[in-house]
Amino acid sequence: MKWVHRVTITVFDKPGENKAETTEGLKALVPFNLENAKIKIEDQHAEGFNQRKINILIITLTKEKHTNDFLQFLLNTLNEEQKRLLVSQAESRLDEELDYFIRIEKDKWVQERQIWLTDSGNCYHIKLSLAAFPKKRETALKLVEKMFFQKNI
Repeated sequence: MKWVHRVTITVFDKPGENKAETTEGLKALVPFNLENAKIKIEDQHAEGFNQRKINILIITLTKEKHTNDFLQFLLNTLNEEQKRLLVSQAESRLDEELDYFIRIEKDKWVQERQIWLTDSGNCYHIKLSLAAFPKKRETALKLVEKMFFQKNI
């Protein structure tokens, strides 16, 4: 079953942070070798407050095998309480385009490889473009519930 059309994982690397650690953390969120899959980490640049330079590191997964492998990894890494929370907050995490958003605390992931949901900006952003058919909000919300309580993707 196709659950998502695209997974986009983004992280900001701010001045004073260790870009190598942040990049390794980003790679660790993907359960396969990016180079072998011919997926590149996009590195964009932005200017923050006080003209601080910020790197924006982005991985985009579009192949069904890659998106399913990522989802399976995510589901295996989240505990039951986190899954219930993500489902209970589905309404506020879903936008008009049927993209579903999750934030993972960056420091906890980089240092301990532990997924900790957060609302703060110091995080890895995960955007799941849901494959809801028909493309309606109600269908997408049901898909989220089914996805998080599925044993295998």
